[in-house]
Amino acid sequence: MKLQRAGFSLSGSGGFGSSQKGDLRARSAPRGYPFPSKVADRRKFSRGERRRRPEAQLHAAVVEHLRLRAEPDVLWLHCPNGERRDKITGAKLKRMGVVPGTADLLFWHRGNSYALELKSLGGRLSDAQLEFLARFNDAGGHSTVAEGLDRAIAVLEAWGLLRGRVS
Repeated sequence: MKLQRAGFSLSGSGGFGSSQKGDLRARSAPRGYPFPSKVADRRKFSRGERRRRPEAQLHAAVVEHLRLRAEPDVLWLHCPNGERRDKITGAKLKRMGVVPGTADLLFWHRGNSYALELKSLGGRLSDAQLEFLARFNDAGGHSTVAEGLDRAIAVLEAWGLLRGRVS
C-alpha cells in the first residue's frame, strides 16, 4: 500500500522509508491539492523574499543602545516568548511558567522593575500584552509601550537606565 500526502510518499511495504529512491523526498504538491507544500514555502522565503520584520529590527536597535549605554548596575533581559513553536515545545514552555504577553524587555535597577514593550509604527498590543502590562503595574513595576526607536530611547533615558543622552 502506498500513501501520498502533501508531496511526500511513504511506502507501506518496507516499513518507514522503503528502498525505493525518492520515497521521502519533498516534491511539489500534487495537482488539485488545496494547500501549497511547506517545502515550497520555505524555498520562497530562502530566496530573498523574506517578510519584513520591523519590530525585530527595532528590538535589535534598542538592544544595541543598551549594550553600549546601559548603566553598569542595570540588569536587563529579553524573554523569548515569541516566535512560532511546535505544540510539544509550547506545552513544555507553558509548564515551565512562560507568561503570555510578557514585555519585550525587562529591567531591574536600584530596587525598581521596568517592562518595555516595543512596537513598530502602527503596531498594536495583543490582549495578552495588555493584561501582562496591567499585572506588572499592579505588582509595583513601571511599564510602557514605545512606538519606534526614538520613543524607546527616550523612555529608557527617563527611567535612568542609560548613560548620556541622545541629542
